[in-house]
Amino acid sequence: MAINFSYNLADFVIRAYAKVMLRMDIQLHNPLPAGPRIFVANHPSAMDPFLIHALIPGQVSVLITKSAFDVPVFGAFIRRTGQIPVVGLGDKALEEACQVLKEGGSVALFPEGTFSPREGGFQRPRTGAARLALMSGASVVPLGIHLLRERSLTIRSVIKGKSTVGYWYLYGPYHVTIGHAMQFAGDVNDRRQLQAVASTIMTSIQALAVESQGRVRKTRLVQAPACPKSILPDRDGTPVPVFVGTGQGC
Repeated sequence: MAINFSYNLADFVIRAYAKVMLRMDIQLHNPLPAGPRIFVANHPSAMDPFLIHALIPGQVSVLITKSAFDVPVFGAFIRRTGQIPVVGLGDKALEEACQVLKEGGSVALFPEGTFSPREGGFQRPRTGAARLALMSGASVVPLGIHLLRERSLTIRSVIKGKSTVGYWYLYGPYHVTIGHAMQFAGDVNDRRQLQAVASTIMTSIQALAVESQGRVRKTRLVQAPACPKSILPDRDGTPVPVFVGTGQGC
């Protein structure tokens, strides 16, 4: 899948922002699998669909609510970067994502289908990620995100006459744990199996998010200089140390 100029620009800006404004701590349980991959994560912030690009090497097409594409200029830009709008039940988005995977690319989506609860915890998973996994046979890589929800900025807006609300996490610790890849096979039309796969995916995400939460708590208790925490390949595969800040402001 060709990486275009718009994607390169967006990727550079996102990584620069994350480096300056966020205390990112990324840990992997296992090396990422080769080939097409479906990244799945919980969704505590409106920043997640953008920051996920700083977590994963190479180009990623993220399934994002259609309202983001309705924003003048911004919507056209993210479409040019290969992001995928989700309309209604998401059937067309899943078809487009499946095509990306067939071409050897990677996609990312949020099984909750909306923001995680503001008070903490998780939404009941929808079946989009499970459907895509069974349709494509691609590896499913779960991510568990934890951040300080009290630092999120609530922004209400009206896009094409529709009221929307977003919870924007602009600074602070952003901890992510990337788990072991999973493979699923079966009948995408079997409702019971679909629900079982969706539950398995979400259970893995929840456990990883709790693990990330534990690291946030530890870093807030310890006062020490930032130190290398883990290694994650950059977009071109170059190993890059990911630092965790443990001083004031973490």
